[in-house]
Amino acid sequence: MPSYSEERKHAVLKRLLPPQSLSIPVLAKEEGISEAALYNWRKRFNLSGHPMPEKHLSSEQWSAEAKFAVVLATASFNEAELSEYCREKGLYPNQIKQWKQACIHGNQSAEKASKAPRKTLKEKTDEKKIKKLEKELRRKDKALAEASTLLILFKKARCLVRNRQRGQLTSLAQRQQCLEWFHQAITEGARRRQAADILNISLKTLNRWQDKAGKTIEDQRPLVVKDMPANKLSKEEEKTILNISNQKEFSRLPPCQIVPTLADRGTYIASESSWYRVLRRNGQLTHRGRSKKPHKRRKPTTHIATSANQVWTWDISYLPSRTKGLFWYLYLIVDIYSRKIVGWEVYEVESGEYAKVLVARTLLSENCLKNPPVLHSDNGAPMKSFTFKARLEELGVGSSYSRPRVSNDNPYSESLFRTVKYCPEYPSSGFATLDDARSWMLKFARWYNHEHRHSGIKFVTPHQRHNNEDKQLLEKRVAVYELAKSEHPERWPGAIRDWSHINEVALNPERERAGIN
Repeated sequence: MPSYSEERKHAVLKRLLPPQSLSIPVLAKEEGISEAALYNWRKRFNLSGHPMPEKHLSSEQWSAEAKFAVVLATASFNEAELSEYCREKGLYPNQIKQWKQACIHGNQSAEKASKAPRKTLKEKTDEKKIKKLEKELRRKDKALAEASTLLILFKKARCLVRNRQRGQLTSLAQRQQCLEWFHQAITEGARRRQAADILNISLKTLNRWQDKAGKTIEDQRPLVVKDMPANKLSKEEEKTILNISNQKEFSRLPPCQIVPTLADRGTYIASESSWYRVLRRNGQLTHRGRSKKPHKRRKPTTHIATSANQVWTWDISYLPSRTKGLFWYLYLIVDIYSRKIVGWEVYEVESGEYAKVLVARTLLSENCLKNPPVLHSDNGAPMKSFTFKARLEELGVGSSYSRPRVSNDNPYSESLFRTVKYCPEYPSSGFATLDDARSWMLKFARWYNHEHRHSGIKFVTPHQRHNNEDKQLLEKRVAVYELAKSEHPERWPGAIRDWSHINEVALNPERERAGIN
């Protein structure tokens, strides 16, 4: 193994410095020396204070150790020696001065750091507490900002999302408004799920309302083309319904009376519901008359009537005259089983004497003196008068009264008075004389008993039910409906309309039922 002198080694390693700045592999080929030997020489020279740069690094890219070695090597040099050294190493004197200042500054910084006072255990504990409190304060500030944002969102959206149900259709404008409020709340510090809960809309729904570009998507359900139902009425049938409804005979009747009337004549076109729907679509179902729109009321009962002349109710109502402050008084007795007006009269005053005469006359006309009915009334003065009660006992008529301060315990009489006063022919300006009132009431009673189809007794007339003619009539309706169902079975998803006979009628269900012999 050849040996090289120190001068030879220095001469070879100088070629690694500027201006040649050869790499070790190139230098090894030119000098015929192994790369390992050159790496070893460079390492030993670096450790001895002779800086040797890396492969192609400039002086500014030397390592800190190399710069520090240069500073140490030139510490005792004068200006001439320093200049000579810099030319040999490819450096400038100013560079070495800068490196020297950097070494001094680094040493001073380390000295200051070592002299800095150490924090006590209490100071460290206080710092931890301060950091923890600051973190909690930031959390509470964030929660307060979120609560404020959600409150504002709730006030904005409460009208829009009130009573919102799952699957409800939402217009494009409403979707855009909800999404705008949602994103604004997120920007102001609210969490996504809490903001969605305030809007009463799930996050998945909000995400589905917009595409990847952020554009709001319109609800596609209204745009779907739906198949027409197989049991839908044809245009000709709807036209027939309109024509019949506008005929003079049926112009004043509702569909609930038109359909049974046609069924009695052997004709069936459509159900009452379909009839109402056709009129509504064509704008012919506007409420008319002086009455308010009807709504269902619970019918209280006390007594049970299974045939006519078992339970009657009666009451007295005002009939206005054309003179202000002057009224006539209508006495009215109705059979709750058949709804027939079995007795009536118009008098100048309310009196128990008039009432007992009317009841006696009604018992004679109905031929029920041997089996008198129960007579129900309210607690008015004529109904509770001793003269009237004594006469009822003589006739064997059982008395029944409404509960005190309960206005709906006598519903059949009240309902009949409503029918009287909201009849289209009722004189709204009042009756001129007592005879005029009696004459008009006579016409009304005949129409009501013989022509009016009552909704509470399957749309037959009170006279028909009172004489037990309704059973045969209802059986005929059933046959008509069955025939119509066989012709168009697709229009009847279930059974036909219930035209079964009403076997009993009750009064005041909250009381114990009283049997009638």
